[in-house]
Parts: sequence; structure tokens; C-alpha cells
Amino acid sequence: MKEVVLDTETTGISIKEGHRIVEIGCIELDNLVPTKNKFHCYLNPERKVSEQALKVHGYDDNFLSKQKKFSEIASEFLEFIKDKRLIIHNAEFDLAHLNNELYIFGENKITNEIVDTLILAREKFPGSQVSLDALCKRFRVDNSKRAQHSALIDCDLLAKVYINLTEQKEPTLNFENIDKENLKLNNSRVDYFKKVIVPSKEEFERHKQYLKENLKKNFF
Repeated sequence: MKEVVLDTETTGISIKEGHRIVEIGCIELDNLVPTKNKFHCYLNPERKVSEQALKVHGYDDNFLSKQKKFSEIASEFLEFIKDKRLIIHNAEFDLAHLNNELYIFGENKITNEIVDTLILAREKFPGSQVSLDALCKRFRVDNSKRAQHSALIDCDLLAKVYINLTEQKEPTLNFENIDKENLKLNNSRVDYFKKVIVPSKEEFERHKQYLKENLKKNFF
């Protein structure tokens, strides 16, 4: 199944105060494996960035004034996420801003299936810190490049956190120090993933019966 890990940066917190999106980042996953398909853009919010937001992402008014407006990238963005599940950390925030941009542009709200990793983390680790940085630390995901927030960097980190949250990841094997010529890996990094398959109650009972019957044959 194809999913999209999505993150945004904005001029401020509240759309009621007229804040807008300044960056969108998306990374596609295919059965939890990142593909080469990405969507990324900086946006001209047509308003000033708040001091607090500037400290978070560092995108100033001069830089953003030279970028495309949301209306110029909306169709491409909607096509990229079409029919895909969206993976977002604190989805309420990002969706509010995205739907606001779509409303201004005259488009309908996003109706994709949503997985909020913030909610997943709260359910899995009640009482613990569940910020993206905290989850990176918990799962030993290297977030050293996150000096400031960046939508695409945060998507990359969130993809790794999401895989760990759903317990679908096998240990990473790094063959960089093995004979590259013989293995023909060209200094590559290989990630292995698995899906956890839980037997049904009926299958479990059949397995118990099978063991019971065969133990009797072999030992009695």
C-alpha cells in the first residue's frame, strides 16, 4: 500500500490569525519502504513570518517572497497525495493549514485516510514525551541534521519513526565494510522490513491440536 509522509512549516500557529504555509514536504512509502518519489516546495505566504516561526524554521520574508504561491503548486500537490494514506505527526495542525490553503484556492478539503503518529505514540507510550525529537531518541533515529525544522528532513525522520511505531522494521544491515566488489553493493545501505502476521484464534487452536496429536504419536 502506498502512503505519504507529510509535513508543513508555516508563518505561525493559528489560521484564525491569518497564518499560511511556507513549506510542504512529502515522501512516498510503498509497503513501508521509501520510494524515490518526493514532493517538496517553499511557498510565498503573502504575509510576514512571525518571530516565533522564524526561530523554528529560519525562512525569512525575503526568501519566501521569491517562492511560488500555493495556487501555483496545488494541482501537483493534490495529484501527488491522491488515493494515498497520509502519515502526519500532529495531523490536526497540518491539515488545518492545508485545508485553509485549499479553501483560499477554491478546492475541497483533504479526504485522504490519515494516520496521526502523535496519537499512535501517545497510545503506545502513555505519559512519555512524544515529540518527533523524543521519538527519534527513543528509536535511536539520528536527528542531528534537525538544527532547525525543515519539512523534508522532518518527513525523513518521521518515516523512520512511523516504521518503528508500527513495529514493521527489521534491523538495518550496513554492508559498507564488507567486500564491495564481491557483493556488488557499491557502498549501499540495505533496509529490511517485515509485516507482523498474527495467527487467528482458529489457526492457533488447530496448531495446538496438531502439537497434541503429534506429541502423543512420538512419545506414547
